[in-house]
Amino acid sequence: MNNPIRRMSLLVAALFCTLFIATSWIQFVQAGELRDRPGNRRTLLASYSQERGAILVGGEAVARSEATDDELKYQRSYPQGKLYSHITGYFSFLYGAGGGLESAENGLLTGQSDQLFYRRLGDLLTGIQPKGVSLELTIDPLAQQAAENALGNQRGSVVALDPKTGAILAMVSHPQYDPNSLSSHDSDTAQAAWTQLNSAATKPLVNRAIGGDLYPPGSVFKIVTAAAALSSGQYTENSQLPGPKTLDLPQTTAGLVNDWGGQCGNGTVTLLEALQDSCNTAFGYLGMQLGGQTVRDEAAKFGFGQQLQVPMSVTPSSVPDQMNPPQEAQAAIGQYDVRVTPLQVAMLSAAVANQGKVMQPYLVKQTRGSDLEVIDQTAPTELSQAMSAENAAALTRMMEAVVTDGTGTRAQISGVQVAGKSGTAQHGEGLAPHAWFTSFAPANDPKVAVAVVVEDGGKAGMSAGGGSVAAPIARNVMKAVIEQ
Repeated sequence: MNNPIRRMSLLVAALFCTLFIATSWIQFVQAGELRDRPGNRRTLLASYSQERGAILVGGEAVARSEATDDELKYQRSYPQGKLYSHITGYFSFLYGAGGGLESAENGLLTGQSDQLFYRRLGDLLTGIQPKGVSLELTIDPLAQQAAENALGNQRGSVVALDPKTGAILAMVSHPQYDPNSLSSHDSDTAQAAWTQLNSAATKPLVNRAIGGDLYPPGSVFKIVTAAAALSSGQYTENSQLPGPKTLDLPQTTAGLVNDWGGQCGNGTVTLLEALQDSCNTAFGYLGMQLGGQTVRDEAAKFGFGQQLQVPMSVTPSSVPDQMNPPQEAQAAIGQYDVRVTPLQVAMLSAAVANQGKVMQPYLVKQTRGSDLEVIDQTAPTELSQAMSAENAAALTRMMEAVVTDGTGTRAQISGVQVAGKSGTAQHGEGLAPHAWFTSFAPANDPKVAVAVVVEDGGKAGMSAGGGSVAAPIARNVMKAVIEQ
């Protein structure tokens, strides 16, 4: 064989090898990734050929598949649309599964999850038409509706947890959207809704409860600072702290002041009184005494920095590292670069309520087959011990004082012991503050922990405070749970 033919043979052989490797890579290595792409038409057509599992709240379907007479055979329907939009997400022929459980538990809803392998094998052997499994949620429909009504047309979020188990009882994010518009089989309708939702300045597709642009927590973060102080062994609820009108901060000419512009008490307050009246100067002093790393470590015990799945992914809350003393003072009152999700703030109250134990939050109580038999059930899981039971009891007394005599009186429920903490978070010069409240009740036998954030002060605007704007919302949600 002469050299030109030899070279041509090698080139052809190399091309065949390249082609073989490429097709093998696509067929075997990338097959799963390509199959699971939201816009994969073949996968979507296949998924529409069988009934998708329902999403259930209180035994009622908040997402279900309805038979049609078009080529897609089934259409996804959301009977209560906006109320559960950020929980269910959407299932669209054009845009796939997204935004909530439709995406996070797509494998279960389609019946293709590895968890269901033996079930699929049994269906194949018996000739049964395969179906997706249904998800029964932990959501309390009365709490969800109460959160929806109380938040109204204000932007923000409400999250409620069962402190003892971590079960999510309510999750509301405003503004919402109607997933029915995205699930429409009319492509023009779905495209118009998609364009409108993605171009809206208010970002209605973002679940503010667990993600998006995280919030500065303001004074609700004082729960973490107080827990760090109690856990250090250097402070009790009766320890005396300076509460001047202005706290001098080293390394800067700026000082830290209280929201009302005056001093706390007579210039000295107990730790309990400092939390009760939300004394910035006392907590700023405490932050510098403890040190930023101590506060940061305590926050980590409550779940800050952890990658949580509920099963949707939760953006980790954060406390900055390597702070100087003025930054430590600001961080101790929930300002500077501290950022949180409402879910994380609900976890703060839930941990205090649960004797210092932080429970893994979860949304799916159990999965059910087409004949309603239980396939799997979620077992409550402890994440960490944020503080001792003794210190949690002390912090509970401090948070009760907030509601009985402090900044959170509008969270009071007749005949019920309520523990809480207000927050008013600054987030930009000239912008109305975010209004926060977090609480749990009954304080002596906790059944629900709540976090509320109302963006930009809601209807109150620049005059907003956590105790006046967010506390009544938390109160309504707690009542909805404990009065059943």
